[in-house]
Amino acid sequence: MSTVDAPPQQQVQTLYHTHHAWLVSWLKRRLGCIHHANDLAHDTFVRLISKSPDNPHLDEPRAFLTTIAHGLMVDQFRRRAIEQAYLQTLMHLPEAMAPSPEEQLALLQTLLQLDQLLHGLKPLVRTVFLLSKLQGLTYIEIAATLKISLRSVEAHMAVALRHVLLARSF
Repeated sequence: MSTVDAPPQQQVQTLYHTHHAWLVSWLKRRLGCIHHANDLAHDTFVRLISKSPDNPHLDEPRAFLTTIAHGLMVDQFRRRAIEQAYLQTLMHLPEAMAPSPEEQLALLQTLLQLDQLLHGLKPLVRTVFLLSKLQGLTYIEIAATLKISLRSVEAHMAVALRHVLLARSF
């Protein structure tokens, strides 16, 4: 029986045994850490299984695996950048105003969820949305701040709101 005719579970096992070591090596060259490379390789195969559980056969498995792994790396770098910015902000707060560890975790998780929710928006659209929703600026104030027309602000908000509604429906 060929790999293509094998049941999906057998196909995944074959794919894993054939390409896992190569993927870890590829990731280690980019990340500089075998532990992070192993974690990301594991996450890559989990993503592969979750995206195509019934048909994991691929014509170009290494290209597909590197595409998934690269996306996961970018997500991880973005998450770390958000965490670092958040920790830097906390360091500048007076001790009396610092949130408890539980509150810090909840706030960080909220920031990461917000980042995930807004991922994929063009920077200007994201900025317009954040100025409106987080800063509470009116559309006229946003237009003046960003030096764009009121019509552009309205259009960008429509795009952002549509994106958020579609993202939340999944």
